[in-house]
Amino acid sequence: MVYFNNAATTYPKPAAVYKAMDEFYRNNAGSLGRGGKEMKSAGALVADTRQLLKELLHTSQHEVIFTPTATLALNMIIQGLMKQPVKNVYITPFEHNAVTRVLHAYADKINVQILAVNKDCSFDLERIGYQFADSHPDLVIMSHASNVIGVITPVAEVFALAKKYAAITVVDMAQTAGLVDLDIAKAKCDFAVFAGHKTLYGPTGVSGFLMNPAVELPTVLFGGTGVDSANQDMPEDIPARYEMGTPNMMAIAGLHAALMELKEKKITEYHRKEQENRKRLLNVLSKYDFVRLVGINKSLDYVGVVSFTIDGISSDSAAQIFAKLGVDLRTGLHCAPLAHKFLGTYPAGSIRTSVGIYTNDEDLLRLTESLNYIESNL
Repeated sequence: MVYFNNAATTYPKPAAVYKAMDEFYRNNAGSLGRGGKEMKSAGALVADTRQLLKELLHTSQHEVIFTPTATLALNMIIQGLMKQPVKNVYITPFEHNAVTRVLHAYADKINVQILAVNKDCSFDLERIGYQFADSHPDLVIMSHASNVIGVITPVAEVFALAKKYAAITVVDMAQTAGLVDLDIAKAKCDFAVFAGHKTLYGPTGVSGFLMNPAVELPTVLFGGTGVDSANQDMPEDIPARYEMGTPNMMAIAGLHAALMELKEKKITEYHRKEQENRKRLLNVLSKYDFVRLVGINKSLDYVGVVSFTIDGISSDSAAQIFAKLGVDLRTGLHCAPLAHKFLGTYPAGSIRTSVGIYTNDEDLLRLTESLNYIESNL
């Protein structure tokens, strides 16, 4: 099986990630905040991982909160903010269901508007300025990069406009953290969500968010934190206020190793390598007349996600063909139906290929052979 599903989870991981996870569970029994002699080593590991994330996203003021998934992180942020006087919410047309389904649950309370984006996928900042002036934003949520077509959104520019109205700002960096450099302090991000198992090249089971502690975020989840146990309210201290239950220490150990690897090799190198592989992927796909690329604008920046359709073959049928030929990719709506409605690929969806830093010549050759097979059988 050759792998073109890195937008779901990057694979493989750096060897150091596998080693760190194995060594942690063989040599440490501690549970953060709930152990004896092992507690110190677990605490040091978590603290250092938080610091690495702050350095990566160029912030000293934000606090780091760990969650099992980015979806849970977005739920905690959005549902917490729904307890505040939030009315006007703006999102991009590229948001994941982790955002849109949560907002849908509060449809009777809020007014959700789509930021002005042109058909060529470029953001119309002038029109967005008019949108904000006409209906002042309370909350703006943006995917830093679409998980359907990979286009990178102008987070800093839009958030600068939103802050004129003191809006709370949330950036979903599931497809970009560790890959696309973003100074979340300068970009005026109140919350930045990351997914450990994607472009950070860590394991599943550890994600989270960085938050501006000046923003009030009511709690929506409750439980044991290992501290202040007599108090039936959640602790006031951050991150303890938002980190209930037993953390996935093995996953944090893997994420720490991934962040150390990234620190050594630099985010610019990860980005350069993925861009190189994306260019090679586009060269393969562009050779076939029956392939229709989706959402490509040569004047915009993208991560390594490319979606396409095939003339005469549905996405579901294509999935079966590629699987039979040993090519692992994703088809359908990719948990982002709003994006497909914008792109004109709803309800059938698209075929999504996504490269990573480890995509190689053999992968691209096997994809070429699969497309040749499809061409000969159309």
